[in-house]
Amino acid sequence: METIQSHIAFLPSPGMGHLIPLTEFAKRLVLHHNFLVTLILPSDGSPMSAQKSYLQSLPATITPIYLPSVSFDDLPEDTRVETRIALTISRSLPAIHDALLQLLITKPCSRPISALVVDLFGSNAFRLARDLNMSSYMFFTSTAMSFSLLVHLPKLDQTYTCEYRDLTEAVVLPGCVPLLGKDFLDAIQERKNDAYKLLLELCKEYGSANGILINSFVELEFGALKALKEEGWFKPPIYPVGPLIQTRSINEVVPESSGCLEWLNNQPTKSVLFVCLGSGGTLSQEQINEMAFGLEMSEQRFLWIVQSPHQTAANAAFFTNKSVNNPLNFVPKGFLERTKEKGLVVPSWAPQIQVLSHGSTGGFVGHCGWNSVLESIVHGVPLIAWPLYAEQKMNAVVLTEDLKAALKVKADKIGLVGREQIAKLAKDLIQGDEGKDVRDKMKQLKDAAARAFELDGSSSISLAQVAQKMSVLKTK
Repeated sequence: METIQSHIAFLPSPGMGHLIPLTEFAKRLVLHHNFLVTLILPSDGSPMSAQKSYLQSLPATITPIYLPSVSFDDLPEDTRVETRIALTISRSLPAIHDALLQLLITKPCSRPISALVVDLFGSNAFRLARDLNMSSYMFFTSTAMSFSLLVHLPKLDQTYTCEYRDLTEAVVLPGCVPLLGKDFLDAIQERKNDAYKLLLELCKEYGSANGILINSFVELEFGALKALKEEGWFKPPIYPVGPLIQTRSINEVVPESSGCLEWLNNQPTKSVLFVCLGSGGTLSQEQINEMAFGLEMSEQRFLWIVQSPHQTAANAAFFTNKSVNNPLNFVPKGFLERTKEKGLVVPSWAPQIQVLSHGSTGGFVGHCGWNSVLESIVHGVPLIAWPLYAEQKMNAVVLTEDLKAALKVKADKIGLVGREQIAKLAKDLIQGDEGKDVRDKMKQLKDAAARAFELDGSSSISLAQVAQKMSVLKTK
């Protein structure tokens, strides 16, 4: 007799940074708790080649449903990324409802859908789950501190009238280190902007979930997680289930022209500084120049993944992962020749998981996207925090001021990080005394991350608890 498997639906927002952690969580449910998972995938019309390539690598028990693209013809060209993401979900709600309704029909060897799992932009779909008699959960893809800020956002909105970046005193969230308003996530820095208004409304729905899952772990954010669990007014139970990261890069085979893994094979142990500000992150031409000269001045070995410049938007490549022009054309003249003995510059992309897990990699200059931070922690690679957009400044605060697991760049008045500072940080992180504490702390976090997923580890226990609750069909 075949086992009847529990069946749940996932609703990730557009963007690989949302899709990957949700599907890694889905894989855990499939592989360790015998679930079937259906991914309901809204589309904003962006190219989906990377997404489809990634989805094809998933177990057969995780199946995608692609929804029709929504139209943004009514939006101005300068609409914020967060607004586009939120509107992609809200404008897809009728199609999401139809997909969920169809999945309620019992299939052979499976049960009807028992639960819907969304990310931070999908809480307006909770009412669909309630209407269809399903339980609803949120999988929060960033830090417990970021989630705490969003939970408290309605209260902050009533307390302050100025822009948060203009606050003269730090905000102290329960269980967290003090946080300056200028370090709040980008989407809430312009209170008259649609992104702020949309996110504020979404936050008000978080409390109606049956549970909140956070891609973090107790040993990493003990204070923030403890405070969230003890909040008397916030009802949903909190389940820390991280660190959930990719175990393989989206494109497993590196293009022959890059040769970065072969190059790493020929470098000394823990000697290489990996410089990669994410597939969506971009720098200005001036900052690319300063980065190049700083790496050269540091005299450290480096692997630099360079994107074409953008003068204003740090997230200009968020929806398009490919540079229009060859990024190598934008590094200073003569730089590649002068540094060829110690460095390798690769355009646009590298297999980050393989690079971070490589024995020659000794440090990581990263944009502090939470997926990348967790990958660094799992592989024990110390960080130089270079936040660019979204909630990355908050993540950098967690890393540098709470965990003491990263060094941090400091931009000047016009937002430029100078070559001298880059050179000093690179040298300190790889071999300096100032970087030793960071290197030691990252090794401790690596060990703690491994313990979290042992059989009796904190995240394994949380995952088992929430899997049992998700599998229960609601009765009318």
